[in-house]
Amino acid sequence: MNAHPHDSTDCDVLIIGAGPAGTSAAIVLAEHGHRVLVLEREKFPRYHIGESLIPFCFGPLERLGMIPRLRASAFVKKYSVCFVQPDGHASQPFYFFNRYDRDTIAQSWQVVRSEFDQMMVERAREAGAEVREETTVHGLIRDDDGRVTGVTASDRHKRPLTIRARLTIDATGKEALTSNQLGWRQKDPYLNKIAIWTYYEGSTRGTGIDEGQTTVAFVPEKGWFWHIPQHNDRVSVGVVAEGKYLTRGGLKDPQAMFEREIGENAWIRDRLATGRCTGEYWVTSEYSRHSRHCAAPGLLLVGDAFAFLDPVFSSGVMLALKSGVVAGDAVHEALVAGDLSPERFAAYGAQMRLGIENMRKLVYAFYKPNFGFKDVIDRHPEAAALLTDCLSGDVGKDFTQLWTWLEELVDLPDDLPYGAPLATPAGTPAAAAAAA
Repeated sequence: MNAHPHDSTDCDVLIIGAGPAGTSAAIVLAEHGHRVLVLEREKFPRYHIGESLIPFCFGPLERLGMIPRLRASAFVKKYSVCFVQPDGHASQPFYFFNRYDRDTIAQSWQVVRSEFDQMMVERAREAGAEVREETTVHGLIRDDDGRVTGVTASDRHKRPLTIRARLTIDATGKEALTSNQLGWRQKDPYLNKIAIWTYYEGSTRGTGIDEGQTTVAFVPEKGWFWHIPQHNDRVSVGVVAEGKYLTRGGLKDPQAMFEREIGENAWIRDRLATGRCTGEYWVTSEYSRHSRHCAAPGLLLVGDAFAFLDPVFSSGVMLALKSGVVAGDAVHEALVAGDLSPERFAAYGAQMRLGIENMRKLVYAFYKPNFGFKDVIDRHPEAAALLTDCLSGDVGKDFTQLWTWLEELVDLPDDLPYGAPLATPAGTPAAAAAAA
Protein backbone atom coordinates (compact mmCIF):
# COMPACT_ATOMS: atom_id res chain seq x y z
CA MET A 1 0.00 0.00 0.00
CA ASN A 2 1.09 3.53 -0.70
CA ALA A 3 1.93 5.70 2.28
CA HIS A 4 -0.55 8.48 2.92
CA PRO A 5 -0.55 11.44 5.28
CA HIS A 6 -4.08 11.08 6.65
CA ASP A 7 -4.02 8.01 8.92
CA SER A 8 -7.26 9.17 10.55
CA THR A 9 -9.16 8.37 7.36
CA ASP A 10 -10.87 5.02 6.86
CA CYS A 11 -9.58 4.80 3.28
CA ASP A 12 -7.81 6.76 0.60
CA VAL A 13 -10.79 6.67 -1.77
CA LEU A 14 -14.42 6.06 -0.90
CA ILE A 15 -16.64 5.07 -3.85
CA ILE A 16 -20.43 5.26 -3.61
CA GLY A 17 -21.95 2.62 -5.87
CA ALA A 18 -20.68 -0.71 -7.22
CA GLY A 19 -21.92 -0.45 -10.79
CA PRO A 20 -19.53 -0.47 -13.77
CA ALA A 21 -18.23 3.08 -13.15
CA GLY A 22 -17.59 2.58 -9.46
CA THR A 23 -15.97 -0.84 -9.79
CA SER A 24 -13.83 0.33 -12.72
CA ALA A 25 -12.41 3.16 -10.62
CA ALA A 26 -12.00 0.76 -7.69
CA ILE A 27 -10.04 -1.78 -9.74
CA VAL A 28 -7.67 0.84 -11.15
CA LEU A 29 -7.04 2.50 -7.79
CA ALA A 30 -6.65 -0.75 -5.87
CA GLU A 31 -4.16 -2.03 -8.42
CA HIS A 32 -2.20 1.18 -7.92
CA GLY A 33 -2.01 0.20 -4.25
CA HIS A 34 -4.47 2.63 -2.67
CA ARG A 35 -6.94 1.80 0.09
CA VAL A 36 -10.32 1.68 -1.66
CA LEU A 37 -13.73 1.21 -0.05
CA VAL A 38 -16.87 0.78 -2.18
CA LEU A 39 -20.29 1.20 -0.55
CA GLU A 40 -23.21 -0.40 -2.40
CA ARG A 41 -26.85 -0.05 -1.35
CA GLU A 42 -28.05 -3.31 -2.93
CA LYS A 43 -27.17 -6.95 -2.37
CA PHE A 44 -25.50 -8.35 -5.49
CA PRO A 45 -26.39 -9.86 -7.84
CA ARG A 46 -29.14 -7.32 -8.47
CA TYR A 47 -31.20 -6.38 -11.53
CA HIS A 48 -30.17 -3.51 -13.80
CA ILE A 49 -31.02 -2.42 -17.33
CA GLY A 50 -28.37 -1.48 -19.90
CA GLU A 51 -27.25 -4.76 -21.37
CA SER A 52 -25.64 -4.18 -24.77
CA LEU A 53 -21.88 -3.54 -24.84
CA ILE A 54 -20.63 -1.53 -27.83
CA PRO A 55 -17.25 -2.20 -29.49
CA PHE A 56 -15.16 0.40 -27.68
CA CYS A 57 -15.95 -1.14 -24.32
CA PHE A 58 -13.07 -3.45 -25.22
CA GLY A 59 -10.28 -1.05 -24.22
CA PRO A 60 -11.38 -0.37 -20.64
CA LEU A 61 -12.49 -3.99 -20.17
CA GLU A 62 -9.05 -5.15 -21.25
CA ARG A 63 -7.39 -2.69 -18.87
CA LEU A 64 -9.60 -4.00 -16.05
CA GLY A 65 -8.73 -7.64 -16.68
CA MET A 66 -12.27 -8.52 -17.69
CA ILE A 67 -11.81 -9.83 -21.24
CA PRO A 68 -10.83 -13.41 -20.26
CA ARG A 69 -13.83 -13.58 -17.93
CA LEU A 70 -16.21 -12.35 -20.63
CA ARG A 71 -14.81 -14.79 -23.18
CA ALA A 72 -15.39 -17.62 -20.71
CA SER A 73 -18.93 -16.45 -19.91
CA ALA A 74 -22.27 -17.58 -21.34
CA PHE A 75 -23.00 -14.07 -22.65
CA VAL A 76 -24.15 -13.95 -26.28
CA LYS A 77 -21.51 -12.56 -28.62
CA LYS A 78 -22.48 -9.37 -30.45
CA TYR A 79 -21.03 -8.57 -33.89
CA SER A 80 -23.53 -6.17 -35.41
CA VAL A 81 -26.50 -3.85 -35.22
CA CYS A 82 -29.36 -3.36 -37.66
CA PHE A 83 -32.23 -0.92 -38.07
CA VAL A 84 -35.80 -1.90 -38.98
CA GLN A 85 -38.56 0.27 -40.44
CA PRO A 86 -42.14 0.04 -39.10
CA ASP A 87 -43.16 -2.08 -42.10
CA GLY A 88 -40.59 -4.68 -41.08
CA HIS A 89 -37.95 -3.84 -43.69
CA ALA A 90 -34.54 -4.39 -42.09
CA SER A 91 -31.27 -2.78 -43.08
CA GLN A 92 -28.27 -4.91 -43.85
CA PRO A 93 -26.48 -5.66 -40.57
CA PHE A 94 -23.66 -3.26 -39.71
CA TYR A 95 -20.87 -5.70 -38.88
CA PHE A 96 -18.20 -4.16 -36.65
CA PHE A 97 -15.51 -6.40 -38.15
CA ASN A 98 -15.84 -4.56 -41.46
CA ARG A 99 -13.93 -1.74 -39.74
CA TYR A 100 -12.30 -3.18 -36.61
CA ASP A 101 -10.22 -6.18 -35.66
CA ARG A 102 -12.51 -9.19 -35.54
CA ASP A 103 -10.90 -10.76 -32.45
CA THR A 104 -10.87 -7.67 -30.25
CA ILE A 105 -12.91 -4.49 -30.74
CA ALA A 106 -15.30 -5.90 -33.35
CA GLN A 107 -16.72 -8.59 -31.05
CA SER A 108 -18.72 -7.48 -28.04
CA TRP A 109 -21.34 -9.07 -25.79
CA GLN A 110 -25.00 -8.86 -24.81
CA VAL A 111 -24.73 -9.14 -21.05
CA VAL A 112 -27.15 -9.79 -18.23
CA ARG A 113 -26.26 -6.92 -15.96
CA SER A 114 -26.86 -8.80 -12.71
CA GLU A 115 -24.19 -11.27 -13.84
CA PHE A 116 -21.84 -8.73 -15.46
CA ASP A 117 -21.93 -6.35 -12.49
CA GLN A 118 -21.32 -9.25 -10.11
CA MET A 119 -18.24 -10.16 -12.18
CA MET A 120 -17.03 -6.57 -11.87
CA VAL A 121 -17.50 -6.58 -8.09
CA GLU A 122 -15.57 -9.84 -7.80
CA ARG A 123 -12.80 -8.38 -9.94
CA ALA A 124 -12.65 -5.27 -7.71
CA ARG A 125 -12.33 -7.43 -4.60
CA GLU A 126 -9.65 -9.52 -6.28
CA ALA A 127 -7.73 -6.31 -7.07
CA GLY A 128 -7.75 -5.40 -3.38
CA ALA A 129 -10.76 -3.09 -2.99
CA GLU A 130 -13.19 -3.62 -0.13
CA VAL A 131 -16.83 -3.72 -1.29
CA ARG A 132 -19.57 -3.46 1.34
CA GLU A 133 -23.03 -4.36 0.07
CA GLU A 134 -26.37 -3.41 1.66
CA THR A 135 -24.85 -0.14 2.87
CA THR A 136 -26.87 3.00 2.17
CA VAL A 137 -25.17 6.39 1.88
CA HIS A 138 -27.30 9.24 3.18
CA GLY A 139 -25.15 12.32 2.66
CA LEU A 140 -21.76 13.93 2.43
CA ILE A 141 -19.63 15.02 5.37
CA ARG A 142 -17.86 18.35 4.96
CA ASP A 143 -15.24 20.06 7.08
CA ASP A 144 -15.44 23.70 8.16
CA ASP A 145 -14.07 24.84 4.80
CA GLY A 146 -16.70 22.88 2.86
CA ARG A 147 -14.39 20.11 1.68
CA VAL A 148 -16.03 16.70 1.39
CA THR A 149 -14.29 14.39 3.87
CA GLY A 150 -16.55 11.33 3.73
CA VAL A 151 -20.15 10.20 4.08
CA THR A 152 -22.82 9.27 6.56
CA ALA A 153 -24.35 5.86 5.89
CA SER A 154 -26.14 2.92 7.47
CA ASP A 155 -25.63 -0.81 7.19
CA ARG A 156 -28.26 -3.47 6.51
CA HIS A 157 -29.18 -3.47 10.21
CA LYS A 158 -29.88 0.30 10.03
CA ARG A 159 -26.86 1.02 12.21
CA PRO A 160 -25.39 4.47 11.49
CA LEU A 161 -21.92 4.73 9.99
CA THR A 162 -19.49 7.58 9.50
CA ILE A 163 -16.79 6.88 6.94
CA ARG A 164 -14.00 9.29 6.10
CA ALA A 165 -11.78 9.36 3.05
CA ARG A 166 -9.24 11.58 1.35
CA LEU A 167 -11.46 11.59 -1.73
CA THR A 168 -15.06 10.51 -2.33
CA ILE A 169 -16.20 9.30 -5.76
CA ASP A 170 -19.91 9.45 -6.59
CA ALA A 171 -20.80 6.45 -8.78
CA THR A 172 -24.47 6.33 -7.83
CA GLY A 173 -25.75 6.09 -11.42
CA LYS A 174 -28.97 7.78 -12.48
CA GLU A 175 -29.75 8.49 -8.83
CA ALA A 176 -26.89 11.03 -9.01
CA LEU A 177 -26.74 11.47 -5.24
CA THR A 178 -24.33 14.38 -4.95
CA SER A 179 -25.38 16.12 -8.16
CA ASN A 180 -28.90 16.31 -6.77
CA GLN A 181 -27.83 17.26 -3.24
CA LEU A 182 -25.56 20.05 -4.48
CA GLY A 183 -27.97 21.43 -7.08
CA TRP A 184 -25.75 20.58 -10.08
CA ARG A 185 -28.22 18.44 -12.04
CA GLN A 186 -29.33 19.77 -15.43
CA LYS A 187 -31.89 18.19 -17.75
CA ASP A 188 -31.38 17.98 -21.47
CA PRO A 189 -33.83 20.45 -23.07
CA TYR A 190 -35.00 17.91 -25.68
CA LEU A 191 -34.08 14.32 -24.81
CA ASN A 192 -36.81 13.54 -22.29
CA LYS A 193 -38.20 10.21 -23.43
CA ILE A 194 -40.03 7.41 -21.63
CA ALA A 195 -38.96 3.77 -21.84
CA ILE A 196 -41.09 0.69 -21.13
CA TRP A 197 -39.41 -2.69 -21.25
CA THR A 198 -39.71 -6.34 -20.37
CA TYR A 199 -38.23 -9.74 -21.25
CA TYR A 200 -39.35 -12.54 -23.55
CA GLU A 201 -38.41 -16.18 -23.71
CA GLY A 202 -38.71 -18.38 -26.78
CA SER A 203 -39.10 -15.54 -29.28
CA THR A 204 -37.51 -15.67 -32.72
CA ARG A 205 -33.89 -14.54 -32.94
CA GLY A 206 -31.07 -14.61 -35.45
CA THR A 207 -28.76 -17.53 -35.97
CA GLY A 208 -25.02 -17.95 -36.27
CA ILE A 209 -23.13 -14.69 -36.31
CA ASP A 210 -26.43 -12.76 -36.19
CA GLU A 211 -27.72 -14.40 -33.00
CA GLY A 212 -26.45 -11.57 -30.80
CA GLN A 213 -27.36 -8.72 -33.13
CA THR A 214 -28.81 -5.58 -31.55
CA THR A 215 -31.88 -4.41 -33.44
CA VAL A 216 -33.32 -0.89 -33.34
CA ALA A 217 -36.87 -1.12 -34.68
CA PHE A 218 -38.72 2.11 -35.39
CA VAL A 219 -42.25 3.08 -34.44
CA PRO A 220 -44.02 6.31 -35.53
CA GLU A 221 -42.91 9.76 -34.33
CA LYS A 222 -39.27 8.69 -33.94
CA GLY A 223 -39.92 6.13 -31.27
CA TRP A 224 -38.06 2.84 -31.32
CA PHE A 225 -37.80 -0.63 -29.88
CA TRP A 226 -34.59 -2.26 -28.72
CA HIS A 227 -34.28 -6.00 -29.20
CA ILE A 228 -31.27 -7.49 -27.38
CA PRO A 229 -30.80 -11.29 -27.39
CA GLN A 230 -29.36 -12.78 -24.23
CA HIS A 231 -28.33 -16.27 -23.14
CA ASN A 232 -30.81 -18.85 -21.85
CA ASP A 233 -33.16 -18.03 -24.75
CA ARG A 234 -34.05 -14.65 -23.24
CA VAL A 235 -34.52 -11.33 -25.05
CA SER A 236 -34.54 -7.83 -23.56
CA VAL A 237 -37.07 -5.74 -25.46
CA GLY A 238 -38.22 -2.21 -24.77
CA VAL A 239 -39.84 0.78 -26.44
CA VAL A 240 -38.63 4.40 -26.14
CA ALA A 241 -40.68 7.43 -27.25
CA GLU A 242 -42.20 10.69 -26.12
CA GLY A 243 -44.68 10.32 -23.28
CA LYS A 244 -47.46 12.01 -25.25
CA TYR A 245 -47.07 9.39 -27.98
CA LEU A 246 -47.03 6.36 -25.67
CA THR A 247 -49.99 7.60 -23.64
CA ARG A 248 -52.12 8.64 -26.64
CA GLY A 249 -55.78 7.71 -26.29
CA GLY A 250 -55.53 8.02 -22.53
CA LEU A 251 -53.53 4.84 -21.93
CA LYS A 252 -51.82 4.73 -18.54
CA ASP A 253 -50.94 1.07 -18.00
CA PRO A 254 -47.33 0.31 -19.07
CA GLN A 255 -48.22 -3.18 -20.31
CA ALA A 256 -51.06 -1.81 -22.46
CA MET A 257 -48.75 0.83 -23.94
CA PHE A 258 -46.03 -1.72 -24.65
CA GLU A 259 -48.40 -4.21 -26.25
CA ARG A 260 -49.95 -1.54 -28.46
CA GLU A 261 -46.52 -0.53 -29.76
CA ILE A 262 -45.72 -4.15 -30.69
CA GLY A 263 -48.29 -3.73 -33.44
CA GLU A 264 -46.53 -0.61 -34.74
CA ASN A 265 -43.52 -2.54 -36.03
CA ALA A 266 -43.99 -5.69 -38.11
CA TRP A 267 -40.52 -7.07 -37.33
CA ILE A 268 -41.04 -6.79 -33.56
CA ARG A 269 -44.54 -8.25 -33.84
CA ASP A 270 -43.31 -11.29 -35.76
CA ARG A 271 -40.31 -11.92 -33.48
CA LEU A 272 -42.27 -11.71 -30.25
CA ALA A 273 -45.24 -13.72 -31.56
CA THR A 274 -43.35 -16.99 -31.07
CA GLY A 275 -42.37 -16.24 -27.47
CA ARG A 276 -43.89 -15.36 -24.13
CA CYS A 277 -43.37 -12.39 -21.86
CA THR A 278 -41.75 -13.35 -18.57
CA GLY A 279 -43.88 -10.93 -16.59
CA GLU A 280 -42.79 -7.60 -15.16
CA TYR A 281 -42.88 -4.33 -17.13
CA TRP A 282 -40.35 -1.65 -16.19
CA VAL A 283 -40.72 2.11 -16.77
CA THR A 284 -38.29 5.00 -16.63
CA SER A 285 -38.40 8.58 -17.87
CA GLU A 286 -36.39 11.80 -18.19
CA TYR A 287 -33.43 10.05 -19.71
CA SER A 288 -30.82 12.65 -20.48
CA ARG A 289 -29.21 14.96 -17.95
CA HIS A 290 -25.79 15.90 -16.70
CA SER A 291 -23.99 17.49 -13.77
CA ARG A 292 -22.74 21.03 -14.19
CA HIS A 293 -19.50 20.11 -12.42
CA CYS A 294 -17.43 16.93 -12.28
CA ALA A 295 -15.55 17.72 -9.08
CA ALA A 296 -15.41 19.81 -5.92
CA PRO A 297 -12.98 19.70 -3.01
CA GLY A 298 -12.85 16.09 -1.86
CA LEU A 299 -15.41 14.92 -4.45
CA LEU A 300 -15.40 13.46 -7.99
CA LEU A 301 -18.30 12.24 -10.16
CA VAL A 302 -18.13 9.28 -12.56
CA GLY A 303 -20.45 7.37 -14.90
CA ASP A 304 -24.17 8.14 -14.94
CA ALA A 305 -23.75 10.22 -11.78
CA PHE A 306 -21.83 12.67 -13.98
CA ALA A 307 -23.98 12.41 -17.11
CA PHE A 308 -26.67 10.11 -18.51
CA LEU A 309 -27.52 10.02 -22.21
CA ASP A 310 -30.50 8.59 -24.09
CA PRO A 311 -29.71 4.89 -24.60
CA VAL A 312 -30.49 4.53 -28.31
CA PHE A 313 -26.84 3.77 -29.15
CA SER A 314 -26.12 1.74 -25.99
CA SER A 315 -23.37 4.10 -24.89
CA GLY A 316 -24.04 3.98 -21.14
CA VAL A 317 -21.85 1.07 -20.03
CA MET A 318 -19.01 2.21 -22.31
CA LEU A 319 -19.07 5.71 -20.83
CA ALA A 320 -19.26 4.27 -17.32
CA LEU A 321 -16.29 1.95 -17.84
CA LYS A 322 -14.24 4.65 -19.53
CA SER A 323 -14.99 7.29 -16.91
CA GLY A 324 -14.09 4.88 -14.11
CA VAL A 325 -10.74 4.01 -15.69
CA VAL A 326 -9.85 7.61 -16.59
CA ALA A 327 -10.95 8.87 -13.17
CA GLY A 328 -9.03 6.08 -11.44
CA ASP A 329 -5.79 7.07 -13.13
CA ALA A 330 -6.41 10.77 -12.46
CA VAL A 331 -7.08 10.12 -8.77
CA HIS A 332 -3.98 7.94 -8.49
CA GLU A 333 -1.82 10.72 -9.94
CA ALA A 334 -3.43 13.23 -7.57
CA LEU A 335 -2.83 11.00 -4.54
CA VAL A 336 0.81 10.46 -5.48
CA ALA A 337 1.26 14.21 -5.98
CA GLY A 338 -0.46 14.96 -2.68
CA ASP A 339 -2.77 17.36 -4.50
CA LEU A 340 -6.48 16.49 -4.59
CA SER A 341 -7.65 19.95 -5.63
CA PRO A 342 -10.60 19.93 -8.06
CA GLU A 343 -8.47 21.60 -10.73
CA ARG A 344 -6.48 18.37 -11.08
CA PHE A 345 -9.60 16.73 -12.54
CA ALA A 346 -10.30 19.37 -15.19
CA ALA A 347 -8.77 17.21 -17.94
CA TYR A 348 -10.83 14.20 -16.84
CA GLY A 349 -14.03 16.25 -16.93
CA ALA A 350 -13.24 17.76 -20.33
CA GLN A 351 -12.40 14.36 -21.80
CA MET A 352 -15.65 12.81 -20.62
CA ARG A 353 -17.77 15.79 -21.68
CA LEU A 354 -16.25 15.64 -25.18
CA GLY A 355 -17.28 12.01 -25.56
CA ILE A 356 -20.75 12.64 -24.17
CA GLU A 357 -21.36 15.65 -26.43
CA ASN A 358 -20.13 13.76 -29.50
CA MET A 359 -22.57 10.93 -28.84
CA ARG A 360 -25.32 13.40 -27.90
CA LYS A 361 -25.12 15.08 -31.31
CA LEU A 362 -25.77 11.74 -33.01
CA VAL A 363 -28.70 11.08 -30.68
CA TYR A 364 -30.23 14.44 -31.60
CA ALA A 365 -29.75 13.71 -35.31
CA PHE A 366 -31.35 10.29 -34.86
CA TYR A 367 -34.52 11.82 -33.43
CA LYS A 368 -34.93 14.46 -36.16
CA PRO A 369 -38.04 13.81 -38.27
CA ASN A 370 -37.45 12.65 -41.84
CA PHE A 371 -33.73 12.09 -41.34
CA GLY A 372 -31.59 8.97 -41.42
CA PHE A 373 -27.82 8.57 -41.29
CA LYS A 374 -27.98 7.08 -44.78
CA ASP A 375 -28.90 10.58 -46.00
CA VAL A 376 -25.54 12.04 -44.99
CA ILE A 377 -23.62 8.98 -46.24
CA ASP A 378 -25.30 9.31 -49.64
CA ARG A 379 -24.02 12.90 -49.82
CA HIS A 380 -20.63 12.23 -48.26
CA PRO A 381 -19.52 8.56 -48.41
CA GLU A 382 -16.52 9.43 -46.21
CA ALA A 383 -18.98 10.09 -43.37
CA ALA A 384 -19.66 6.35 -43.00
CA ALA A 385 -16.34 5.67 -41.25
CA LEU A 386 -16.74 8.61 -38.86
CA LEU A 387 -20.32 7.63 -38.04
CA THR A 388 -19.23 4.06 -37.37
CA ASP A 389 -16.46 5.23 -35.04
CA CYS A 390 -18.73 7.48 -33.00
CA LEU A 391 -21.57 4.96 -32.82
CA SER A 392 -19.11 2.25 -31.80
CA GLY A 393 -17.90 4.34 -28.86
CA ASP A 394 -14.66 5.84 -30.19
CA VAL A 395 -16.02 9.17 -28.99
CA GLY A 396 -12.85 10.96 -27.93
CA LYS A 397 -11.75 12.12 -31.37
CA ASP A 398 -12.40 15.28 -33.36
CA PHE A 399 -15.63 14.87 -35.36
CA THR A 400 -15.80 18.47 -36.61
CA GLN A 401 -16.02 17.37 -40.24
CA LEU A 402 -18.85 14.96 -39.47
CA TRP A 403 -20.84 17.68 -37.70
CA THR A 404 -20.32 19.99 -40.70
CA TRP A 405 -21.76 17.35 -43.02
CA LEU A 406 -24.66 16.54 -40.70
CA GLU A 407 -25.61 20.20 -40.32
CA GLU A 408 -26.27 20.36 -44.05
CA LEU A 409 -29.33 18.23 -43.26
CA VAL A 410 -30.25 18.70 -39.58
CA ASP A 411 -29.76 21.17 -36.75
CA LEU A 412 -27.39 19.87 -34.10
CA PRO A 413 -27.44 21.03 -30.47
CA ASP A 414 -24.91 23.31 -28.89
CA ASP A 415 -22.89 21.74 -26.11
CA LEU A 416 -24.73 21.82 -22.81
CA PRO A 417 -23.41 24.34 -20.27
CA TYR A 418 -20.61 22.77 -18.31
CA GLY A 419 -18.48 24.47 -15.69
CA ALA A 420 -14.95 23.63 -14.65
CA PRO A 421 -14.42 21.58 -11.46
CA LEU A 422 -15.72 23.63 -8.58
CA ALA A 423 -12.71 25.06 -6.72
CA THR A 424 -14.91 26.83 -4.19
CA PRO A 425 -15.63 24.30 -1.42
CA ALA A 426 -18.89 22.42 -1.85
CA GLY A 427 -21.72 23.47 0.42
CA THR A 428 -20.59 27.08 0.98
CA PRO A 429 -22.64 30.10 -0.11
CA ALA A 430 -20.01 30.87 -2.76
CA ALA A 431 -20.32 27.32 -4.12
CA ALA A 432 -24.08 27.59 -4.27
CA ALA A 433 -23.76 30.85 -6.19
CA ALA A 434 -21.26 29.29 -8.59
CA ALA A 435 -23.50 26.28 -9.23
CA ALA A 436 -26.63 28.35 -9.81
